[in-house]
Amino acid sequence: MSINFILKIKIENIINQWLLKEEPPPDIPLSNFEALTNEMKLADVILVEGRSRISQVIKLITQSQWSHSGLYVGSLSELKNESLRQLLIEQGIKDEKKKYVVESLLGEGMVLSPLYNYAKDNIRVCRPRGLTSDDANAVVKHSLEQLGREYDIRQLFDLARFLFPYRILPRRWHSSLFQYNAGKTTRTVCSTAIAEAFMKVNFPILPIVKMSQTGGIRLRKRNPRIFIPKYFDYSPYFDIIKHPFIEFPEEKFNLLHLHSVGAYHNLPWDNKENIVCNSADECFEMIMIENEEGAK
Repeated sequence: MSINFILKIKIENIINQWLLKEEPPPDIPLSNFEALTNEMKLADVILVEGRSRISQVIKLITQSQWSHSGLYVGSLSELKNESLRQLLIEQGIKDEKKKYVVESLLGEGMVLSPLYNYAKDNIRVCRPRGLTSDDANAVVKHSLEQLGREYDIRQLFDLARFLFPYRILPRRWHSSLFQYNAGKTTRTVCSTAIAEAFMKVNFPILPIVKMSQTGGIRLRKRNPRIFIPKYFDYSPYFDIIKHPFIEFPEEKFNLLHLHSVGAYHNLPWDNKENIVCNSADECFEMIMIENEEGAK
């Protein structure tokens, strides 16, 4: 092993550690993690608002709060397909109830991670509408078979150039986004790996729609290497599952006026009027200015 190779590995490790340094989680997250996990189904896509430096870079590149995505593969107790159970067992999984996601991480590549890793993060669940159980198994199977693929940091930089509004360089010039090396173990990023899995069963995410001169419509698969996490949120073929940390209280019924009272009125609002906040620690009184007619 050459000195240059060892030095290269050390430099990469230093850079990765710096990029992976995380900000502390919020005291109160936006989503109710327990409620979401209880509702998750096989092949749901999980979007994560990451807190690391690399997450901030991805948010800037993609112009979205979602910096990461993973595929929910469930637990051994959830998996009825014996071949899928065996794939999890081969990864050393023994706990029948522990839930997992397949994801691609900087410095680790494609890995199987406990869902609980995101208990303190803001997450969103995107569910492929109408996906059959057989196809859900196929999507999960394909993803599990990708474990071990390396993380493609080059693709991330090429994606930044692809999404950049001003074309300084041609899109295809020395770009990894338009290359595929058949027969070789390729690198990948999180959204690309998930998009490839759904393409295996012809499930649409954001297909290219082509209309012929006769008015007929055909769909074409979008390049999976240009997929980013927010595409699953944006896709009309995925339903969004939300559970806020503070759920609406039970709706009350006003017997006097014989109509229901919106449940949001029962939220624990601060009673101080005209107080608005930039953050939990920065609040001030909003002064209402009357116009010439005296209306606020």
